[in-house]
Amino acid sequence: MKNMCLLAIAISLTSQAVWAQTPPAPLPKKDVFVADLIKQMTEAEKIGQLRLISIGPEMPREMIRKEIAAGHIGGTFNSISRDENRPMQDAAMRSRLKIPMFFAYDVIHGHRTIFPISLGLAASWDMDAIGLSGRVAAKEASDDSIDLTFAPMVDIARDPRWGRTSEGFGEDTYLVSRIAKVMVHAYQGVSPALPGNIMASVKHFALYGAVEGGRDYNTVDMSLTRMFQDYLPPYHAAIEAGSGGVMVALNSINGVPATSNMWLMQDLLRKEWGFKGVAVSDHGAIIELIKHGVAKDSREAAKLAIKAGIDMSMNDKAYGEELPGLLKSGEVPQSDLDNAVREVLGAKYDMGLFADPYVRIGKAEDDPVDVNAESRLHRAEAREVARKSLVLLKNQSETLPLKKQARIALVGPLAKAPIDMMGSWAAAGVPAQSVTVYDGMRNALGQQGTLTYARGANITDDQKIVDYLNFLNFDAPEVTNDPRPAQVMIDEAVKAAQQADVVVAVVGESRGMSHESSSRTDLDIPASQRALITALKATGKPLVLVLMNGRPLTIDLQQQQADAVLETWFSGTEGGNAIADVLFGDYNPSGKLPITFPRSVGQIPTYYSHLSIGRPFTPGKPGNYTSQYFDAPNTPLYPFGFGLSYTEFSVSPVSLSAKTLKPGAKLTASVTVKNTGKRDGETVVQLYLRDVTASMSRPVKELKNFQKIMLKAGEENVVQFSIDEDDLKFYNTQLKSVAEPGEFDVQIGLDSQNVQQNSFELL
Repeated sequence: MKNMCLLAIAISLTSQAVWAQTPPAPLPKKDVFVADLIKQMTEAEKIGQLRLISIGPEMPREMIRKEIAAGHIGGTFNSISRDENRPMQDAAMRSRLKIPMFFAYDVIHGHRTIFPISLGLAASWDMDAIGLSGRVAAKEASDDSIDLTFAPMVDIARDPRWGRTSEGFGEDTYLVSRIAKVMVHAYQGVSPALPGNIMASVKHFALYGAVEGGRDYNTVDMSLTRMFQDYLPPYHAAIEAGSGGVMVALNSINGVPATSNMWLMQDLLRKEWGFKGVAVSDHGAIIELIKHGVAKDSREAAKLAIKAGIDMSMNDKAYGEELPGLLKSGEVPQSDLDNAVREVLGAKYDMGLFADPYVRIGKAEDDPVDVNAESRLHRAEAREVARKSLVLLKNQSETLPLKKQARIALVGPLAKAPIDMMGSWAAAGVPAQSVTVYDGMRNALGQQGTLTYARGANITDDQKIVDYLNFLNFDAPEVTNDPRPAQVMIDEAVKAAQQADVVVAVVGESRGMSHESSSRTDLDIPASQRALITALKATGKPLVLVLMNGRPLTIDLQQQQADAVLETWFSGTEGGNAIADVLFGDYNPSGKLPITFPRSVGQIPTYYSHLSIGRPFTPGKPGNYTSQYFDAPNTPLYPFGFGLSYTEFSVSPVSLSAKTLKPGAKLTASVTVKNTGKRDGETVVQLYLRDVTASMSRPVKELKNFQKIMLKAGEENVVQFSIDEDDLKFYNTQLKSVAEPGEFDVQIGLDSQNVQQNSFELL
């Protein structure tokens, strides 16, 4: 059932003028138009179209405009307002052929209104909410003259040491693939040519989330069957949804960098998948082929990249400097250059820029007086989506929801952290416009109860880490430590706790800890905060942990110390209000984990859909000579799909419409879900399948469908899932997608571990 509030917001947004517009007078068909334009272009103009330039000190704006007017630049990124981009488009209109520019930006989870990080969006398991976040982001970015976003980021992440885990949608192939389609449609709307819509460029193609050791930019070594089964489908889903662009990954794949990988870019992407859009290198990736050890110099790097099918060179000089010589020598044929130019011009055609170069820039007199004006934000949408992303992990003795008449001690270094609330890749978001947890709780309490704040600890007392985080986020220092001794801050927090009825501790990571180039060797909450939690526990007061983080953390001890744990990720502009809504029970949490929480780093990688093995560990039975760690429990701390509610739900045994399934037919699996508690609430009913016996080892279970449903207290509903042959297919050792006859288990539950099971046979 759709949440009516969310539906009303979506209708309101999509009913604005953008949806009433129609494309301008049609140009000639794209292939005809582009082919004719290429015939008119000089070699220098063609090479210029392949250059994607970063706005920054390395190339001042005056120089950029001069280069654009000469036809030497095809697009820019990191300029994010109409008054910045209009002069560059004006320069393009002074060029010989008046080929328009496009303007790109990393719009990942919101533009000016920041929504929860992608991992948080996935935790909603709500495709309408996720789509709404993308629609708002597209509208705001388009209003700021952005034509293309480097998103969605659909890398499967099963090693949370990787900092960019925060930027993706989790560990599961099926869930991420569904979200990939939703986000492409949300960004591009009915057409990427219309104002209010922007072009998507799915990333990072391919397998970037599988870097060894979770260390950013590292190598990936993977079998083809695993690629096709687990890691490639989300990119394919985005392309099937019509993504106009692909950003190419920085990693190597089985020894061959993606940027020079003919098999990846030509055989798979172009030929097998039929991708017709623009392929963009990641930042500086072409010149990095030298450091990968596959190119001896920039000339060879440019040659390898353009032959592989890298259409645009992002922020490196290799194409501009080296292609003229390579073309002259014949090492790069004219056809390779023309192929790349064709895709760049085709993308601009699809963005509507040839029909109207100012389609998103508009007229100067219509520019906003203040680009950061409050009126440009979409706070209601952000709050609604953020509430859906929060995951209740523990709630002992109904500690939550809090009473608004209570005396509450709010502690922790993240309780008043507006910049961290936005998370990584926060686009044009302004920290001062973020609602912190303190703000949200204060707003919710009004004149009721009391709220006493104490910092309690710094994010970390390790100065080397502080220095690293502030260097990484070079715009301004993001981590500022309180100079007081650690014990003084803890004593202050303990005093506040002793005078309170309940303690809420906001702990976890700064946003820079879950970011590009922020891989970690351990996943513990930093020591300074662990000491604070231990001291708060010793007061004997009920303790609620509010986690802010961009990846699973190893919180086994801390969740034992706490009476309640609420995972809030980095929840965006309206995060504080959304968190308060859940803490005080104005919203019943419904989020589910899109990624497994391990007990320790030693369990990594831990993910629910692991392959069957010959000596599996079985809980409750002797562990000797089984696949286990003998020094700790082998189960995850919190499994994929897990999340509690302020009410309770029961799931009946699985009923099947038939015990056999013929090829081409369907069967229905049903359960009755009942809200057995005292509050209305939503939950996510999850369908998993297991291929019991196959020609190769198959996962112990795989998510194949889910439904998010709302039930009133005492209400029950029959939830049905249709299963057909396609749901049973996998890539065999010959890389053929097949469904093999035999037994299949059907598992339905409210998380990946606690399920009801039945079985059928595929004939």
